[in-house]
Amino acid sequence: MNARDRGPGPVVRGRRAVALAAALLVAAGCARKGPPTGGPPDITPPAVVSSIPDTFAAGVATDARISVTFSEGMEPRASGDAVSLAPPVAIKERRWNGRTLTLELADTLARDRTYTVIVAPTARDRHGNTMPGGSSFVFTTGAQMAPGSISGTIEGVGFLTEGTYVWCYDANGPGPDSTARDFDAIGLTRSDGRFRVLGLAVPGSYRVWIFADLNGNRSFEPQADILVPVDTTFALTAEAPEASGLRLKVTNPRATGKVKGTVRDTLGITQGDLLVSAIPANDTTQVLITQAGARGVYELALIPDYYRLQAFRDLDKNRKYDPVREPASKPIQVTVTPAANLQDIDLVLLPLGRGP
Repeated sequence: MNARDRGPGPVVRGRRAVALAAALLVAAGCARKGPPTGGPPDITPPAVVSSIPDTFAAGVATDARISVTFSEGMEPRASGDAVSLAPPVAIKERRWNGRTLTLELADTLARDRTYTVIVAPTARDRHGNTMPGGSSFVFTTGAQMAPGSISGTIEGVGFLTEGTYVWCYDANGPGPDSTARDFDAIGLTRSDGRFRVLGLAVPGSYRVWIFADLNGNRSFEPQADILVPVDTTFALTAEAPEASGLRLKVTNPRATGKVKGTVRDTLGITQGDLLVSAIPANDTTQVLITQAGARGVYELALIPDYYRLQAFRDLDKNRKYDPVREPASKPIQVTVTPAANLQDIDLVLLPLGRGP
């Protein structure tokens, strides 16, 4: 057997092993994208980083294509559907190229008109993170952007204001059609509740409606959403084209209120459960029951209504009050308003025969 038949010596074999190990490490490094397995989850919300046209762009062609670039890869269907124009223009096609969404419109834009591109808060990245408050930008097909604006802050009672729409209408026109999206301009609140409606013609008079899309489908549904007018007409002039510093308070009429208190039980009975019942005035068949804690502390979440509140010792544990066998407190009446926080509503358990 000659040296060639014996194969490489130990030094050569060692060099080959090192080279192979290095190649495997390089290949593994090239194949790895994003955080390593077991790394921290992606919780960073996406954002709009650029657009075509730029915000406040003027002289935009009526046949322009509109594009929005996000800070990261987006879930294409939900994020594409989240982008729309106001006043409404039908979108023929939505095309993705990496992080950029391009809108091909089904019709040309109107001349001398200001448009707002809205990215609704339902847009989300590939890891499910949504855009807090959404995003928007304005442009015009006219020679210059109309100077009028209305801005301020919305305080929400019983709902989060981020992503709430501000619809603006010519005060001399008809009232809003909640299904037609026929507003003259639109604004979108940020996570801190601030909004700004831009591109309003001056001189002009405007009315404002607040639309909180609580179910996130971008369509007003009276049983789920909020649509309320602002009881002010805003007159914009060449000398005063901006109405700013508005502070608007909007209440969700269906926001549940909290009722908290303590049941004082001096009877020394240990059998059964200590319960609190709430019976709404509008539907006495809907009895809401909660169990008081070890020290008699209780809390109820109730929709707005008038309630008959009462504590009782549920000796037979059937969660129903038996006035013949079970001691109870005297009932009291409480009014629960939207997002109310009623504290220290105390109830005293009385011996049989001294209750209601």
